[in-house]
Amino acid sequence: MNTPTIPSFVSWFRSVAPYVNTFRGKVFIIGFNGEMITDTKFVHFIHDINLLASLGVRLVLVHGARPQIQLRLDESQLKTQTVMDIRVTDPAALQCVKESVGRIHHEIAALLSMGLPNSPMANAAIRVSSGNFVIACPYGVIEGIDLLHTGKVRKINAHAINASLEQGDVVLISPLGYSPTGEIFNLTMENVATETAIALHAEKLIFLWDTPTKETNDSDNPPILPRELTVKESKAFFNKESSATTFSEEALLFLQCAIKACESSVDRVHLISRHIDGAILQELFTHHGIGTMISRETLQSLREARIEDVGGILQLIEPLETEGVLVRRGRELLEVEIERFSVFEHDGVILGCAALYPFLEEKAGELACLAIHPDYRDFGHGTRLLKYIEAKALSKGIQTLFVLTTRTTHWFIEHGFTEVTLTELPKSKQSLYNYQRRSKMLRKQL
Repeated sequence: MNTPTIPSFVSWFRSVAPYVNTFRGKVFIIGFNGEMITDTKFVHFIHDINLLASLGVRLVLVHGARPQIQLRLDESQLKTQTVMDIRVTDPAALQCVKESVGRIHHEIAALLSMGLPNSPMANAAIRVSSGNFVIACPYGVIEGIDLLHTGKVRKINAHAINASLEQGDVVLISPLGYSPTGEIFNLTMENVATETAIALHAEKLIFLWDTPTKETNDSDNPPILPRELTVKESKAFFNKESSATTFSEEALLFLQCAIKACESSVDRVHLISRHIDGAILQELFTHHGIGTMISRETLQSLREARIEDVGGILQLIEPLETEGVLVRRGRELLEVEIERFSVFEHDGVILGCAALYPFLEEKAGELACLAIHPDYRDFGHGTRLLKYIEAKALSKGIQTLFVLTTRTTHWFIEHGFTEVTLTELPKSKQSLYNYQRRSKMLRKQL
């Protein structure tokens, strides 16, 4: 990777600021499997955790231990039953589980405690909290087989976890639970992470898993999950794919966890590949992300503009004003005319705008300042915004929509507009026509 130039670095650093402001003080639950712990990139992951913690994010880490447990069972020459892909944990197997989980837990805590100079962990001073935060109960009997010490989450001690987070600690939780009767139960990382996120009303639940990436994906790997899904879309997707063999069982399991979390109290769930160095940073601090995000509602919306949108609209239209595509508007004018504007918003960022100026006596309206962010122009958002303005115009009794443009004549013609002369515009608009710009005039009957 090439060292970024100073201007590009500054630009990137500034673009990250809104995310830092948004994430500060928020609770993130990060779940990762045992395979990730053995990966050479795990140290880099710990560095990223340190960065998130230093930015004020409240972190709860939930780790898995399946491969380590299996290795310890093999070393002890123990075999376990499985019922519906659930391991039966007998007393002998439980001993292997405790040994494996305990070793992993301490290894992670040791890595989080690093503070070597000239490293990303320099002066980190991360405090790690852990304890009996997970109250568990036995899974019970399935298909006539008692799962013994295999259990599921009964309750999360949210008060104790929040107390540790308030002190600035990173909370580390193992896939072990404890019952009021003094027993220990073997749990799944997915179950613990999901229930913890729900109990804490977490801002985000993040799973790192073995999904293929765009770089590694080929015909031998399952396809990549869609980049964004709502809960409704996720349910439809899950119901469709659960009867097929397109996606792995792991993908469907995480999708099921995401649906449950979002339907409860979690705002967003992120599923990202553990194989990408810096995966968490790329997912959280870039607009497009690199994984799959599940949210309760769609991230995109068309709505009326508000006064707080002025800055976002200015940022969007200023490059087009510089090119001469749009008539220059100052902040003061935008603030006065903000009620005329509608915006296309994606994940809190203004990516499109348009204004409607009514001429009610002629039952006409002017469409002005239609702009879409360059990265989003090939996705039909301009068409959606135009239809939104047309519906808005009809609700005001406007029957004719006209537009003046210098660069996008063909686009408007493709969307039902026809060229007209100046005399066919409303009289009050005729007197304001700028002959120096020589804009094309187009009109559409609604």
